[in-house]
Order: sequence, then structure tokens, then C-alpha cells
Amino acid sequence: MDMPRSAKLPAVFLCALLMSLSVCGRPGPVLADDDPFPILPGLESAVEFWKLVFTRYGVSEVIFHDPQEPLKIYKVVNIDDDGDARRLIKEEIERILQAEGLKVEEQRVRAQRGLKERFASALALSRRYMDQMQRILREEGLPVEIAYLPLVESSFDIHARSRAGALGMWQFMPSTGRKFLRISPGVDERRDPLESTRAAARLLKQNYEVLGNWPLALTAYNHGREGIQRAVGEVGSSDLAEIIQRYQGPSFRFASKSFYAEFLAALEVGRRGEEFFPGLEYHSPLPLEELPVDRAISIAALLKPTDISHAEFLEWNPALDSRTKDIPGGYRVKVPPEKLEALATVYKRIVGSSPNKSNLLALSKSSISWILHQVAPGETLSQIARNYRVSVNAIQRANGLGSAHRIAAGQQLKIPKG
Repeated sequence: MDMPRSAKLPAVFLCALLMSLSVCGRPGPVLADDDPFPILPGLESAVEFWKLVFTRYGVSEVIFHDPQEPLKIYKVVNIDDDGDARRLIKEEIERILQAEGLKVEEQRVRAQRGLKERFASALALSRRYMDQMQRILREEGLPVEIAYLPLVESSFDIHARSRAGALGMWQFMPSTGRKFLRISPGVDERRDPLESTRAAARLLKQNYEVLGNWPLALTAYNHGREGIQRAVGEVGSSDLAEIIQRYQGPSFRFASKSFYAEFLAALEVGRRGEEFFPGLEYHSPLPLEELPVDRAISIAALLKPTDISHAEFLEWNPALDSRTKDIPGGYRVKVPPEKLEALATVYKRIVGSSPNKSNLLALSKSSISWILHQVAPGETLSQIARNYRVSVNAIQRANGLGSAHRIAAGQQLKIPKG
């Protein structure tokens, strides 16, 4: 391939380049004291750096910058994302280190590929789910701005899978996902945008209750709650900016340190999408109602009397594997409002009770009185009860468990809604 074309930039903050992003010559925006997601002093340049990554530089451009001073950009080089990219990036870093008189062990040069195209695509896709996600966050008592977090986590791709095994829009690992979602060979609710949003809301709520502020709670979503608790303990502060500066935990690296700043940048760009991406064609919203299924039912039997195709049904219900034949009991079937009555009528006919047309809509809107939880290895009833904010006795009654009953990993429990 041709040698990369470099655009040499001075190793200082480029005011001419960044003036449109309002970072040169004046401090960053001042947010109200009650804003749950403030730009903390010291993180302004990190937020502006990620705004550049999201809106100015494309996938063929690699930004070589100082990870401790993100807006200190040494070079932006065109490098195609192919088999030679890793070698070319390594060679460019070596040239910059030599030119700047830096030592390798100082780790003051980092390569970041631009994400403009990917971010624009994710922002367009976000409109498909945003209204319902924000409704769920309101119901859980959380700030609706959290609905923009998948711009950073997964680009709103419900099928996104990381090399480590995280899956879905909210990138749940199996161990964490099983605390809130059904994960089995035929059903994986990490792929369901509504169920996974509920799960993310509950996890983030727990983070906030333990850590006390949203900058730490969001960082814990990436780094883990226990890891952030260790950082708070060692530094002796709940100020994320101070932790970033002082904490030296071996796994607390650039990704974790940058996660909150990435979110703030994504939030601002997401809110001002028309300014950053004029003419962007957004996906149409996909409103869905929910029909609780109390017991297992055949998908084929449910769909046969309707005009709903199997492909349509799976599009609305991505948690179901394409090979799954039966919907398990406790699952909430997702269906567009105009299809709800027909599907509910068929379901009631199959299970043997006549539907009441006047309450079909009420049935679909969270009338289910419990959700299913698959017990993870080592979990106790007390831990599960704490996670769902219900009593141990309530779980025992819902599942017919005696006071001395022991639960086993993989067991399905009905959890009464708190």
C-alpha cells in the first residue's frame, strides 16, 4: 500500500482548529449545580478531544495524541484499517517519540482512530429506541440522559459483541447480565433493547447508591463497582477528576479514565446532532408494547392465526434465538401497538381463557407482577433480594420456597416487582 499521508500538527493545543468547539481562550461550559453529569474541572480537554474523535475525524484517520493531555495532538495520519495498520501505527509512534524526545516507558503517545462515520450511524439508529429507553429510565427514577450511553458502549447495535463476551446495546457480560436478565441457549435478553435498558438502569442505580455521584457510577459501569470503590478508598476522595489524576490501579487505564469524558462528549453531540451532522437521516422510532407470557407457548402456534411473519416477530423480539421454537414462561413479548390485540387474543385462546378487550392494553403495560431471575453461581436469596429491592420473604412466597430452602446456580426464580 502507499505510505500514509501525514498532516503535521504542532504538539500544542490547536486553537484555530478547535475554536468551533469552544475550548480555546475560555473555560468550558459551566453547568448548574444540580446537573447530574457535570464537566468536572480537569476533564474539559478530554471531553473536547472525544468530540473531535466523534465528529471531525473519520475511520481512515489515526490521531496520535498525549493520553495525559488529550488535546495535545502530535499528528493525524491517514492509515487504512487493514492488515498493515498495526505496523504502520507502531512505526509512527516510534517516529513521534524520537522527534519529541520522549521515552517509550513514559507512554505519552497514543493512537486513536476517528469515529465520525460510526458515531453518525449510531446517532441515526438511536432514534429507533430513544423514546422508550428514556421512558424506562424515568420509571426507574434515573436521569434520562443515560439513554445516550450506548453511543459509547455499542453504537446502539443490539447484536454488538466484544472480544471479552459482552453483548448487546448495553454490553453486559454474562456474569453481570444473569443478575438482571434471562440468559439461556434459546433466550438472551442482553439483545433486547427494552429489557437490557431496564437491567442497565438497575445496575447504574445500584452504582449510584453505593458510590454517591453519577461520574463515579458511570465510570463503574466500565471499570466495575468494586474497582471504583478501591480507587475511592485509596485516594480518599469521591471526586472522579482527582481519582483520574492520582489513582494508580493496574487496570485503571486510559479506557476507564476516559469513559465519563466519552459519555459527556457523546451526550453533547447526541443532543446537538443536527449541528454536528446536518442532514443526517434518522431511523424512525419503533414503538413496542409488551405482552406478558405466563407460561411457555409455541411461537408457530402464536403467529399462525395472525398476519405476523416469523421474521417480523424476531425483529421485535431479538432476545429470542432464530432456532427457538417456544417462548418461555415469564417472557414479555414485544409487539407494535397495532398488532397487540390480535396477538393477545391468540395467546389467551391458546392458554384457555377469553380475552377482555378493554384490558388488553393494560395487560401489555407492565401488568406482569414478577420477572424471572437466573441464579448465578454463589448468589444468595439475600443478595438477589437486595438487587431487586424486594424482601427475601416475598421471593420465597412467589416461588414456594421454605425458609431453609437453598437455591442453586442456574435456577429460575420469580422476583415480585418492587
